[in-house]
Amino acid sequence: MTRKRARAPSTRAATSEATAAEDNSSTVAKHSLVIAGHSTSVSLERIFWEALKAASEEEGCSLAGLVARIDAGRGRANLSSALRVYAMERALGRKSG
Repeated sequence: MTRKRARAPSTRAATSEATAAEDNSSTVAKHSLVIAGHSTSVSLERIFWEALKAASEEEGCSLAGLVARIDAGRGRANLSSALRVYAMERALGRKSG
């Protein structure tokens, strides 16, 4: 008895799924910033970058300036976590700038 082999997904389908995922707000994006004179890269989901950019515009500062301020007050938390928490607290109305 001959068994049929399972077919792998087509390349075209996989490519369009990847393209759709790139537009998703949960896709991780890396930004390079200078904080306190040091270059660093931070990876966050796009939705958090959007929230941080909106916050920086509302506060009249650059994105790098906002990130530097959050960095200065983050304590032992890693920077990515501190940025996510800041964005969520702001979205929930717990931070006003």
